[in-house]
Amino acid sequence: MVNKTIGEVFNEIADNIKKGDFGKKTKIGLTILGSEHGVEEMVRAAEIARANYPNIEIILIGDKVTEEFPVVEVKDAEEGHKKMVELLESKAIDGCVTQHFEFPIGTSTMGKVVTPAKGKQMIIASTTGTSAINKVEAMVLNAIGGVAVAKANGISNPKVGILNIEGARKVEIILKELKDNGYSFEFCNSQRADGGAVMRGNDLLMGTPDVMVCDSLTGNLLIKVFSAFNTGGDYETLGAGYGPGVGEGYDKVINIISRASGAPLIAEAIKFCAESAKNNLMEKVKQEFLSAKAAKLNDILEKHLKSKADDTAEDVKMPPKKVVTYSIAGIDILELENACKALWKENIYSESGMGCTGPIILVAEEDGASAENILVKSGYKS
Repeated sequence: MVNKTIGEVFNEIADNIKKGDFGKKTKIGLTILGSEHGVEEMVRAAEIARANYPNIEIILIGDKVTEEFPVVEVKDAEEGHKKMVELLESKAIDGCVTQHFEFPIGTSTMGKVVTPAKGKQMIIASTTGTSAINKVEAMVLNAIGGVAVAKANGISNPKVGILNIEGARKVEIILKELKDNGYSFEFCNSQRADGGAVMRGNDLLMGTPDVMVCDSLTGNLLIKVFSAFNTGGDYETLGAGYGPGVGEGYDKVINIISRASGAPLIAEAIKFCAESAKNNLMEKVKQEFLSAKAAKLNDILEKHLKSKADDTAEDVKMPPKKVVTYSIAGIDILELENACKALWKENIYSESGMGCTGPIILVAEEDGASAENILVKSGYKS
């Protein structure tokens, strides 16, 4: 046995790191059939990823079109998905990047974009799939899944923002209650002057939060715009794709890209998948949901998402009209009518409207404080 000096050991480690031979490589599959840009584009993506990230071993699933990578041969994209699942279940690969995969209800993907204002990476939660049938519930679950993905990709304390879309205010109320009950995460503040956890379009461009929460249809649109806004739309170059599918109980690291994705983006998707697999994303998802459930996630969802039909079914008489100049924001647009009726029931005249930051309720100045208290107690406002 040859004894090595400390200097020789350090030099050997440095050489191994330089060559990409230090430590176990993460094995990532890449299905190469189905791209709008052809198989050659997929192979080029693998070549870029290998050159930039030598600690990733890439296994192609598709036609035998190259000798440069191991290839698991399949005849079409459908067979490729079946083989991908087999390889994941047998632990032959640690994760896989593919196009258009049908996840079960309860699982949705968390994408990653590079925002144009400051070049910051931001998780879009979510971009495909469905975390829940109810939109508000889905967005709450997307926040939890997005936090797990951020943690698996090097952000130890990710800051969460909620995109200003339908349901955002109710999501904010639920997440605040979850946080108060002990689920540990941080809200970020909008860069606009009025601040708050509900994000504006400006915050999308600046990458204000680490995790931007939205529904999957909105997220799907955003990921397409962010990835291809400078190419005319038919070739996606920026970001890392639609991301891994996450959900309570889901156990495979499968990252989604678009059929329009180009090689530079796919290479980053391979890295995204490898980092998620290497850092045990599925375990992090499990722990996040356990923590959220310990903070009474299910009870909070049931309380806030139950129908208010019984509260508003009765014929509530509108109080006498007043001059309304006191504005109350923070009410979700889907609950604006019911919130007004809740005030009428307490003999407070109110009108609904739309301000520059979203829906508002207008009441008389002298009724302002009382109206806000009623709306908070009724669960319409945080």
